[in-house]
Amino acid sequence: MTEDRDPERNRFSARLMRTAQVGGNLSGAGLSFAANRLFGGDDSQNRNAKALAAALGKTKGPLMKVAQILSTIPDFLPSEYADELSQLQAHAPAMGWPFVKRRMRAELGPGWQDRFAEFGKEAAHAASLGQVHRARLHDDREVACKLQYPDMSSAVESDVAQLRNLLGLFKRMDGSIDAEEIIEEIGDRLREELDYERERKAMSLYREMLEPKDFVHIPEPVAELSTDRLLTMEWVTGERLVDYQDASQDVRNGIAERLFWTWWLPVNSYAVIHGDPHLGNYQVRDGGAGLNLLDFGCIRIFPPNFVGGVVDLYRAMLAEDFDATYAAYEKWGFRNLNKDLVEILNIWAGFIYGPLLEDRVRTVADGVAPGEYGRKQAFEVRKRLKEKGPVRIPREFVFLDRAAIGLGAAYLRLGAELNFHRLFEESLEGFSEAAVADRQRQALQRAGLAEVEA
Repeated sequence: MTEDRDPERNRFSARLMRTAQVGGNLSGAGLSFAANRLFGGDDSQNRNAKALAAALGKTKGPLMKVAQILSTIPDFLPSEYADELSQLQAHAPAMGWPFVKRRMRAELGPGWQDRFAEFGKEAAHAASLGQVHRARLHDDREVACKLQYPDMSSAVESDVAQLRNLLGLFKRMDGSIDAEEIIEEIGDRLREELDYERERKAMSLYREMLEPKDFVHIPEPVAELSTDRLLTMEWVTGERLVDYQDASQDVRNGIAERLFWTWWLPVNSYAVIHGDPHLGNYQVRDGGAGLNLLDFGCIRIFPPNFVGGVVDLYRAMLAEDFDATYAAYEKWGFRNLNKDLVEILNIWAGFIYGPLLEDRVRTVADGVAPGEYGRKQAFEVRKRLKEKGPVRIPREFVFLDRAAIGLGAAYLRLGAELNFHRLFEESLEGFSEAAVADRQRQALQRAGLAEVEA
């Protein structure tokens, strides 16, 4: 479909309508901010945070998804805001059958229903950018059809502009972090998430990358029934990760170890991450012996030297070599660094890398209550950045850190007890940036994805 004939391309009129909708929802939060500033009180930050979360909860779409992302970036938002925004649910009310028929007809043509033996009229799942319907093909294969909501391209552009305004508010309130690259990163990833053809290719990429680990299953896409805004794939079933919180320690440890390889193998071998840490994107199969990995809209492909920086920082922290940590941050792309800022960043690095640095069996939290895990470090980092900052965070850091935190949350839910250090060392066997670059280039070519995505 050409851009001129595409009624859902990024349009000024649709952006204007979206801006008015979002602005109306946020205006109530703005009034609350003003009242709380006027009347003050010890609880004013909490009241502001609740007002903002309530406004975004009405907005749905990309901006609510952005709010959830921001809540998972450590130290980016004041804790009151992070706590409130993290509770936002990404489940929008499903759109009805008239929308489904229009979408399917637009993507597959007027005879689309003849291509299915059955097609569920009710959505099996609805989220912020689209909804999923269960269907059956004429060869009896059960499939999931992921349909994108209308005008999402315009909504993303409008919401990214609103995001700049929202983060400008936090900058005036705090000023410890320069958010410019964060905004650019989130905008680019949201635009990619609307490209279902890219997601289909990412599924093929993951099927290749994780082929050595036969315990993880990637749904097989159905190319002939997929377009830029419709993704049809194999329907897979499994149990929720949280259903295994009371399983035996051995079963929980086994699931956690499989999660480790599902996430770290693509990172350390191909410089690719699954950037959505939502627990619902993992399903458990065969009593814990297998996993389904779902949702490939947020796949981040890194320059290999960025992952080299991740490994360099790990080795520098292991050796307690301050100069080497400084060099690793520079390699990552952190800017405006000095000795004081690197010391502050090392507080957070010590928290993130902590389970990987100790050669012993341990839980991720290691005796700290899950609700308090990371809070002490986050408070200290934020306090010191206010004094010594701001620091400019490289855009690649956003989804790497978000996904790592999400993986840690899964370990916490499972109460996993593993030697994370030995697992990580095993994942680094034969590691070199040159080997990662060559492996990535070949895999991306086979999947039909761009070779360089900075």
